Amino acid sequence: MNIPTTNDPKIALIYILVIIIAASILTRVVASLMNRMNRFKKDMTGIYLVRDIINYIIYFIALMVILQIFGINLAGTLLSLGIVGIAVSFAAKDIISNLFSGIILILGKSVKVGDTIEVKGKKGVVERITLRSTIIVDDIGVRDHIPNSTMTNDPYLQYKAPEKYRVDIIAGLALDVDIEEFRDHITKRISEYDEILKDPTPDVYAREISFKQSKVKVSFWVKDFNSKDKYKLIITNEIRKYVENEGKHE
Repeated sequence: MNIPTTNDPKIALIYILVIIIAASILTRVVASLMNRMNRFKKDMTGIYLVRDIINYIIYFIALMVILQIFGINLAGTLLSLGIVGIAVSFAAKDIISNLFSGIILILGKSVKVGDTIEVKGKKGVVERITLRSTIIVDDIGVRDHIPNSTMTNDPYLQYKAPEKYRVDIIAGLALDVDIEEFRDHITKRISEYDEILKDPTPDVYAREISFKQSKVKVSFWVKDFNSKDKYKLIITNEIRKYVENEGKHE
């Protein structure tokens, strides 16, 4: 690449800002195009891999262009990186291990986006597999970043599809609310939604009681992992309506 060099700090800064903005726009365009590939929607694992690789290439090219602006010889830089790389590789062995493990996971398709797995006592649905970690989301929406080296070196459980996706909601009820009546009402309301499974049946569990309130856990299962947050909001609102009416319902 024939990139003009400059000794003027202001012009150099402008060049750098333009390059950074251009790289940022390109990565956003790539992400947008990848998200539109609906025919791969059932398995987005490969799409995420391609997107990550393209993004890394864009950032690498941007870095090389910035170096050329300052008159740094690319060939010499790459050679220096090659020499120093031996020392750096020892310090970054975990990163390198996770990188290659991620490639093995994605290309081998042993684990895919949407699978339900359990590793080292953590269970969740695979939301994304990057070149460094596998991201799983548990029943309460917490995201765990599992290093890819763990996925390839340690045993893990992989549940058969379709795995049921459980939603838990903790609610506080006034002491004058009859918990059994609340249970009958809310489980009936939950069962009216088609996307919420009838088996296992929705239920309400007692958690604790204090001088101010009774705490209960409302549990139900949904068919589609992507609808968990939607129905968690809906059922939370149903609970709110019941609590507002002090347990008086139709």
